[in-house]
Amino acid sequence: MSQSAATRPKAPARARSRTAIGAVAAIVLVGVMAYDTKVVRIGADGGGPPGAFVPAEFGRTEFPKVQAAVAAKAVDAVTLATALAKDPAAAAKQYGVQAPGGDAYAYPVTLTGTAGKSDLGVYDLQVPGLPDGFKVQVQTGPAINGTALRDVPGTVKFGQFTNQIEYQNAGSALNKEMKKQVLSKIDTANLTGKTLSVVGAFETSDPKAWLVTPTKVVVQ
Repeated sequence: MSQSAATRPKAPARARSRTAIGAVAAIVLVGVMAYDTKVVRIGADGGGPPGAFVPAEFGRTEFPKVQAAVAAKAVDAVTLATALAKDPAAAAKQYGVQAPGGDAYAYPVTLTGTAGKSDLGVYDLQVPGLPDGFKVQVQTGPAINGTALRDVPGTVKFGQFTNQIEYQNAGSALNKEMKKQVLSKIDTANLTGKTLSVVGAFETSDPKAWLVTPTKVVVQ
């Protein structure tokens, strides 16, 4: 053994004690972290703390309520279009729900028409009896745009949510749930030329342009 190794001073007892305590603390911390860690699969509904907004859960619980509200309030398309052509403001007041933060109105509607060609899942509908100048379309996915389902019942309010992002996500969650419960049951890729009976809602600032988000579709 060399002289330098033999004569190297040992670490003071206090320093060795601090090192040991630090090592034990690190082991305990890692154990606590492992115990408290929740593994969530990508794409899974991970939930959140009690009271947290979970879009998927909101869609599951609220879409049936929206569907029932639209069915109860739905106005025949010819009746609605005639009223809008005559006096848009009066028709909006009678049949519509003003969308948050703008001049658009959401309307519940029921209609039957023949589907034209599809443009990215949006079908033109030829609805007998509508006044001239009205354009009616129904969206069948894969993308479902707009917040008509959120806004048309008049019961989902911004104040229920923490921020604008949650409020937007609420609308998206309803659209996604509608796809699962309604559109997944029909062949949305092959509707051209077929007669569709639709219950749904649309939101627009142009009373003659309807992009209907369905809550019920019957293919005849």
